Amino acid sequence: MTDTEAEEDRFSSLPFEIKIYILDFLEIKDAVRTSSLARSWHDLWTHLPRLLLANLQDTLGDNHDSGTSNWIQRVYNLVSSLQGPLNFFQLVYDGIMSADEYVFLQSLLDLLPQKGGVEKLDLLFQPDMKDEVIRLPSFHSVYVLHLFGCRVVLPTCFQGFRRLKTLSLRTVGISNDDLNLLVRTSKNLTSLAISDCYTLGDPLSVDLSLPFMRHLEFRGIYNDFVEKVLAFSAPCLKQAVIGLSHVDYSSQNLAQMILLLVTSVAMVDSLDLSFDVLRCLSLVNLPFNFTFPCLRCLKLPLNVDTVNKRMCEAFLWLLRSMPFLDELEVELERDDDYDQADGVAILMAELLVKKHNGLTCLERTMTSVTIDMSCMDVITSIAMISITMIQFFLSNAKVLKLLKIDHVCGAYGASVMPSMIEELQKAELTSSGAKVMISDGTMSNKYIVYD
Repeated sequence: MTDTEAEEDRFSSLPFEIKIYILDFLEIKDAVRTSSLARSWHDLWTHLPRLLLANLQDTLGDNHDSGTSNWIQRVYNLVSSLQGPLNFFQLVYDGIMSADEYVFLQSLLDLLPQKGGVEKLDLLFQPDMKDEVIRLPSFHSVYVLHLFGCRVVLPTCFQGFRRLKTLSLRTVGISNDDLNLLVRTSKNLTSLAISDCYTLGDPLSVDLSLPFMRHLEFRGIYNDFVEKVLAFSAPCLKQAVIGLSHVDYSSQNLAQMILLLVTSVAMVDSLDLSFDVLRCLSLVNLPFNFTFPCLRCLKLPLNVDTVNKRMCEAFLWLLRSMPFLDELEVELERDDDYDQADGVAILMAELLVKKHNGLTCLERTMTSVTIDMSCMDVITSIAMISITMIQFFLSNAKVLKLLKIDHVCGAYGASVMPSMIEELQKAELTSSGAKVMISDGTMSNKYIVYD
């Protein structure tokens, strides 16, 4: 036996698990070709535990073409050849499917549970495909499910995904009944993301109360199609991200729904409100004795062109309701003009730049504040609004350790720095240990530190 033959023999004599481990690093088209290496490698790829397939990346190559241009049919043929168990299946299809491909797509989905043990399932389509309906089979072993760009219906007598831990629905169409059934029967969910989804006919109404949910992301809700979103009975919830898009901020119904949603996640440690929440809360009567008893981190935007007295009161209500808040980030936003900026700066100075009693978080727990102006051009009137925020925190936060101001680099950035420093020096400091860091407005975006 030659040295080369000996090496080949040792390679073929590797344990089955090691061979599968090696194949798992290859694209499926290359893994299939290993059948020609030796008899011991013949059809070894049919035991692969993962399949990651994308139509634009030609992950199939020339294998399983069966003389057809139907890419989904080729995927179906490939999966049919697997001996299982298949633990992770990902399908990425970029483009418009033909009617024949949709037929094979549904057959493919019905085939996957038969391969046993599918624990993670990713189905990612082009959003234009959401007009076609996919019937989602019961995957009893799946614990991670990601769906993007499709319409989904649940089968008759759906019993839920009993092991499901992570569910992500993005740009997905689903009926209220199916969405509530999916959530209600997935009792072990710990992470739920619903983004840019829409219901089929009725306004969205969903109860997200889950006993073990720790992370909730709810984005891109359209107020014309939202009726109710609640998460009151989610005792383990630690982090919540809530966002809106294309909404009518003058809508009382929207404001009432947002108040219910925000107060329903009261037990979280971290809350990210990536929409004009203060504008919403300014339209409703806020509960006087409400608290977020565990909240440590809060992030929210402030639209400088829409600030009014009620919004400032809503801001103070949030702070009053968060007695253990430690870190706060306020992102300043704007509309297309600055017509209101000067007036807003004056109003905020009148309402905020003074001593405020009853704000426990400012007196005892808040150590870090970030004011982010990186999404807007910095001109003098806008800088004055930021200065007002700085003065408010320096005058009221007794245990503040760090106050950081980020702003965009550009022609105006460096020019407003002197006025910010001058006003900063006038501030009546409540926390003598506070360190202030202001970005210098240059392309290097360095920070100037003031103790």
